[in-house]
Amino acid sequence: MLFGYYVGMSSHMVSAVTNNVTILQIIFINSSIIFKKTCIFAARIVKIAMIFRIQTLYMILVAAFGALLPFWLMLWVDTMGNSIFAQQETAVSIAFYGSAALAVIAITRHKNRKSQFVMNRFNMILNLFLLGFFVYRSLNLSGEALVSEKGIGMLIPVFSIVFLVLANRAIKKDEDLVKSVDRLR
Repeated sequence: MLFGYYVGMSSHMVSAVTNNVTILQIIFINSSIIFKKTCIFAARIVKIAMIFRIQTLYMILVAAFGALLPFWLMLWVDTMGNSIFAQQETAVSIAFYGSAALAVIAITRHKNRKSQFVMNRFNMILNLFLLGFFVYRSLNLSGEALVSEKGIGMLIPVFSIVFLVLANRAIKKDEDLVKSVDRLR
């Protein structure tokens, strides 16, 4: 008998208790097997989860800003009233696509944080050049003879730079965390 306090029970009741104990043992064994499989699965997920960090979200936003928004948002309106989008200016569209490509490449470099940091710096420089081009274009002639109305698309490089700075901060925090753990070992 498994438990000493079941002494006055019938054999039917004892077999039910024994069956419950065996069921509990089976559940425990199965749950430990499930736990082991879950741990193995979680180890595989950790490799994938390296991509899902906050800096990745920031870089995805930068890629969306560079690849999608300039072609939907107006950059400026010329003196004849024509709306100018990024696809009408070859250099501007190449710069926006370059910014999006650098962000996507930096996302794929999630295992090498230093190169991710450097690629984001290059992307910031590219966006600064793009912003400088927009400022030059909007202030080219006094009295706004060439550019009469500015569009919201001119602010896309500003938003990209802000999110790239946030991504670099998060990458720096990750790097500092890894260095502090290495010091403890």
